[in-house]
Amino acid sequence: MTESRNYRLVHGGGDEAEIPHVLIVGGGYLGMYTARRLEKKLGAGEARITVIDPNSYMTYQPFLPETAAGSISPRHVVVPLRKVFDRVRVLGGRVVRIDHAERTVRYEPNVGEPETIHYDHIVLAAGAVSRTLPIPGLAEWGIGIKTVEEAAYLRNHVLNQLAIADSTDDEEIRAKALRFVFVGGGFAGAEAIAELEDLVRDAVRMYSSIGLEDVQFYLIEAADKILPEVGPEVGTKALNQLRQRGIDVRLKTFLESAVDQRIKLSDGTEFDAGTLVWTAGVKPSPVVAASDLPLGPKGHVDTTEYLTVNGVDNAFAGGDNAQVPDGNGGYYPPNAQNAVRQAPVLADNVIATLRGGKLKPYRHKNLGAVAGLGLHKGAAQLFGKVKLNGRLAWYAHRAYHLYAVPTFNRKMRVLADWTLAFLLRRDFAALPEMVEPRQAFEEASEPQIVQDGRLRRVS
Repeated sequence: MTESRNYRLVHGGGDEAEIPHVLIVGGGYLGMYTARRLEKKLGAGEARITVIDPNSYMTYQPFLPETAAGSISPRHVVVPLRKVFDRVRVLGGRVVRIDHAERTVRYEPNVGEPETIHYDHIVLAAGAVSRTLPIPGLAEWGIGIKTVEEAAYLRNHVLNQLAIADSTDDEEIRAKALRFVFVGGGFAGAEAIAELEDLVRDAVRMYSSIGLEDVQFYLIEAADKILPEVGPEVGTKALNQLRQRGIDVRLKTFLESAVDQRIKLSDGTEFDAGTLVWTAGVKPSPVVAASDLPLGPKGHVDTTEYLTVNGVDNAFAGGDNAQVPDGNGGYYPPNAQNAVRQAPVLADNVIATLRGGKLKPYRHKNLGAVAGLGLHKGAAQLFGKVKLNGRLAWYAHRAYHLYAVPTFNRKMRVLADWTLAFLLRRDFAALPEMVEPRQAFEEASEPQIVQDGRLRRVS
């Protein structure tokens, strides 16, 4: 890295050094919309705005279960960050250390040497990652569904398991391939298992050797209910709906081991399964812990009602990596609904700080929750009173998320996907090789010989 490049990143360089630098860590919903509002409301000379994220896009995570089922194209649930902004600089890489006392972050670009970046104001919008437990075999065999890459991989993997089962007469291999285990009965787990059960239900029609009775779906939940966000009445109906579809829902049950894809549950059940999806909670991004900012008991950034970080100046946080007081002695749930509504308040408070204005508190009344449970199936609780199941809940789910997904471009693409799915049969093309796209080329490059009438590679 050249000296001039380093000077520009650390100090701003030339006249830019006199302009306050607002650094946003994370390009998710909160980070993207905060940066967008800052760009819109601040003059070019009032602040420099930088967003740092490993990805060049923002992912609309509520659509990931439908992406895993093939109802929405993976490209249509992401929004390119550089397309959204005019004056915001986007850096592709990770923040691995925040030293707020010195107003610097340690930044590792996706390619290149680590660098130090100076800022005047920082916004922590790094989001969350899957919260795993030290369960034997989980790290080796588990699949998450927090990213668009995971959702696309999961679809290919599930369809490939059907192909494996159809291509062998070995009953043990077939049974293993046709068992699908999901751990976690919240939104992510319930929606993912419902969408993928729908996918498999349609896909098995292509395989003469596989019947629906051969396929086994398991939903493992440690609590005594699923979908707590929609309330006990709607959640119970959703539970019954899943069980009526043949999904084996185990409540008050834990995953104890997954070594060599041998699933062991706390109720004593053991079986082999080719698919293990882990959706049992999330935790704040690791960068939060790698900072000198005050944290709450669960590792979230400790913020005030103004979305400022407690005890320090010029630091803001919200979304999944923050604990935001709700004014009633508790905290707002770190979910997408709150992240969406925190962004304008957070951005306006950054602007107020820059201009010496008055901050405003974040206040939000829960509007309810909606969950999609496959085609024409859902669960919803709206405004605390309206409770829906089945097709009406599914309509509410799609209407809300079509409204909430960012940019007109993505709304139209998602709507086009849904329209085509209504007019055409579901697409069952599986491309598992996309995970290792160079494998075929590498194998073709290896020398091979014919030995004993068989083709063998020369090691």
